[in-house]
Amino acid sequence: MAQRGSHRPIVRSTRALMIEIMRTNDIVLISAVQAALDEIEIPFFVADSHMSALEGSLGFLPRRVLVLEEDVAEARRSLILCGLGDHLLPEGGSAA
Repeated sequence: MAQRGSHRPIVRSTRALMIEIMRTNDIVLISAVQAALDEIEIPFFVADSHMSALEGSLGFLPRRVLVLEEDVAEARRSLILCGLGDHLLPEGGSAA
């Protein structure tokens, strides 16, 4: 008989590098990007959304869209196909 709890997977601590692919103050654009990335099941993070709200939406703190390093090429390709390529940062982006 197996020991109780012996079937649990081992969880290892890893750090995933996220790459910034877009920076904008346009919340409608952010919404479109979120929908596109959700559709192809690419995990993403929108950084600074709370800071943008705190500063009163004056526009000096843009929101940043970040994806995992291994998903950058697919995310960029998808956003270009959706017509959002003009808003992407140059390839190489910045790491977070």
